[in-house]
Amino acid sequence: MHPGSITDIAGLKIGHHTDTRRPTGCTVLLCEQGAVCGVDVRGAAPGTRETDLLDPQNVIEQVHALLLCGGSAFGLAAADGVMQWLEARGHGVPVGPARVPIVPAAVLFDLWVGDARIRPDAAAGFAACEAASSAPPAQGSVGAGAGATVGKLFGIGHAMKGGIGTASVRVGAITVASLIAVNAIGDVVDPRSGRVLAGARAADGRTPRDSLACLLRGELPERLMQGMATTIGIVATDAQLTKAQANKLASMAHDGLARSINPVHTQTDGDTLFALATGGAARPGNLTVLGALAAEVTARAVLNAITAAEGLHTTGLPELPSARELGWS
Repeated sequence: MHPGSITDIAGLKIGHHTDTRRPTGCTVLLCEQGAVCGVDVRGAAPGTRETDLLDPQNVIEQVHALLLCGGSAFGLAAADGVMQWLEARGHGVPVGPARVPIVPAAVLFDLWVGDARIRPDAAAGFAACEAASSAPPAQGSVGAGAGATVGKLFGIGHAMKGGIGTASVRVGAITVASLIAVNAIGDVVDPRSGRVLAGARAADGRTPRDSLACLLRGELPERLMQGMATTIGIVATDAQLTKAQANKLASMAHDGLARSINPVHTQTDGDTLFALATGGAARPGNLTVLGALAAEVTARAVLNAITAAEGLHTTGLPELPSARELGWS
């Protein structure tokens, strides 16, 4: 696995809540004192909350947490619990007699893995906050990655287990890191070799089908549901950025998804990346350099998510082996 985690950036805490009733959950990033944030939504079927606030034209300059969540659009309710946790501790934007915590969120689709009536709610968001710490977070089949799957272009019966991963790099005085929940319709590939590490399985259930190669041969996918997938995540840095620059950083970080997932940003994905800047390094960042690093750690986090994922073999649920089980990673 690639080294480092998003908690290598001072002041950030990560907490997972994993539901024990079915594979789903949520993951919160806490930055209680506030951090500059941007977003870039690339997939055509997103599920998000408070992303309009991150437009540089709009007044809010900082967020107090970010939430990644399973449960499709239902999972956005978990952000209520994050707001409750922050409000109880006095964090938020002063608005008249109250403080309003700013908690943008993005969700992924995992409703076909078990009882779709079970999904993250406000209690789950609150529990993720309670679990948050500055220690390196668990990776793989936890939190927002608990029900994540990859390689669904030819149907869930050919898919594999996805997950959540993190990575970081430090160059000089600046750290750039990422946290990515990988739930792609496409395959996960090694950017350096092009080898499929997890994705659609061939008829024997054990060898890669290679989704792109199939498309090039004229093999068409099954009828796909809107929003059946979605990779969501966060890139963060301790450099000083404006909100406009944070939005650009989120845009550049998507290159890391394009390097490690194929196909990506599809009509049935809602791929969304947030970019967070704490300013803790006390110096402005060179956006060209930061963007290159953000794309790199995003790709690394995708690979870490797949390497750490555990297969799902539960009666009545789709058979979803992991890359480790099949020896692909």
